[in-house]
Amino acid sequence: MDLGLNGKVALITGSTKGIGKAIAIEMAKEGTNVIINGRKQKDVDVVVNEIKEQYPNTTPQGAPYDISQKDQRQELFTAFPEIDILVNNMGIFKPMDYFDISEETWQHFIDVNFYSGNALAKFYLPQMLKKDFGRIIFIASEEAVMPSGEMPQYSLTKTMNLSLAKSLSKLTKGTHVTVNTIMPGSTLTEGVQQMLVDMYSNTDIPENEWESNFMKNHRPLSQIQRLIRPEEVGRFTAFVASPYSSSFSGEALRLDGGLVPTLF
Repeated sequence: MDLGLNGKVALITGSTKGIGKAIAIEMAKEGTNVIINGRKQKDVDVVVNEIKEQYPNTTPQGAPYDISQKDQRQELFTAFPEIDILVNNMGIFKPMDYFDISEETWQHFIDVNFYSGNALAKFYLPQMLKKDFGRIIFIASEEAVMPSGEMPQYSLTKTMNLSLAKSLSKLTKGTHVTVNTIMPGSTLTEGVQQMLVDMYSNTDIPENEWESNFMKNHRPLSQIQRLIRPEEVGRFTAFVASPYSSSFSGEALRLDGGLVPTLF
């Protein structure tokens, strides 16, 4: 399906691996000129070159900036002053006991997972409104509405993303600019793969059963009883970024495998 994204420019933060990279690849398939963001130049270059090779009709570019740092965000704005699509994907997570979380840790998660995306939205939204087209998408999590309790400092920031996106959508009323949040369920990223290693490598459970055991014991409400794959999130995000998703705005779009109960 042609999603009408050919020639659009999309900045995907945290796109050197995991969900962010999958989003960039799926958008490049649609002809989008993606901007790959990560903290390390070499990691950014690898993904840019990979996309150039696979999708030679697009023009991927690299944005090797740590967007949690104000000065580097300014460098990003100077390098890429105008875009069509902003996907605020960059974020950190770590299972932690509530009583072990210091004030510094709370603030660090807020700085990285909330303030960074807020700063980018504040910069790019006015120019999207001026040209009367744009997409801002926050990649949150089901933790935003149904915290597992395993990482409260992460869940808090995802709820903040959800609230911010709704507030920003109010500023786009009557325009062709939309602001939405996508809430994937537990996804098999590199970080989650490492989490499974940490959880199960010293147990008697065979490696090929780690995923199913995790879902059974830690995500029992999931209807699909498997981890979502990054490319599934990527495909859905590409659609939400497209002109064909114009009826979505201010929405919390769930992609959680039925993990969050629906109230009728």
